[in-house]
Amino acid sequence: MLTKTQHLFDDATRVSAGDSRWQGRTSEDYWAFVGPFGGATAATILRALIDHPQRSGEPLALTVNFCAPVAQGDFDLDVRLVKANRSTQHWAVEMTQGGGEVATLATAVFAERRPSWSHQRAEFPHAKPFEQTLPYAKVAATWVKQYDFRFVEGEPELGGAKKDAPASAFSKLWIGDRVPRKIDALSLVAISDAFFARIFHARRELVPFGTVSLTTYFHADTDDLAKEDITRVLGVADARIFHKSYGDQNGELWSPSGRLLATTTQIAYFKA
Repeated sequence: MLTKTQHLFDDATRVSAGDSRWQGRTSEDYWAFVGPFGGATAATILRALIDHPQRSGEPLALTVNFCAPVAQGDFDLDVRLVKANRSTQHWAVEMTQGGGEVATLATAVFAERRPSWSHQRAEFPHAKPFEQTLPYAKVAATWVKQYDFRFVEGEPELGGAKKDAPASAFSKLWIGDRVPRKIDALSLVAISDAFFARIFHARRELVPFGTVSLTTYFHADTDDLAKEDITRVLGVADARIFHKSYGDQNGELWSPSGRLLATTTQIAYFKA
């Protein structure tokens, strides 16, 4: 049985180890319209990998493919180390429910990050400070209530007046847990899926939507994040194309000090 923790996010992403599979349970606190928040699912998978006794190194990349709707309740995680060498580990994870039906398929890379030459070419996006922006809470999904969204640019105009041309899909906003929690790899992968669907911004309305594949790249390790010592990130997200029921999304997550912590891409289904 899973035990309660001091933060709902840690409770929602908690897993327990078995002989060959890990177990977890979906959380009503991180529920979307028809299933669990994809970021929480991705973070749960990452937690199982981080906690795995064979794991070595730090998260470098995580790709999660959402194969089928995740039902409310228990699930199993089949965690397999595919290949390891001196510097990297490659993992595969299957989330199953209902006697073996695959709901989510993930791959991950962990790496031994060693001191090296460093250069951050990307420039920190200019933004109004967190304290000078107002909270956004206009979406009913329970997972949204677990975060503090503060838009600097590109607040979605859901239900706004129809216009001839689509609206911009770009947004810039501060994101943190509503009950503050130190930013770590788990929260980075969850927040990488916390941007509202780009189709909502472009169409100015809620339409049927679902993430198909999400990839997060980590540019900071545990020591880097400990030095940042933050509870929120600045996120920017945009889309390049919506075509024949699918659209992309690309995003960046920054520390308030100007460090690029993670980048993310995804492809998503929509009906409009």
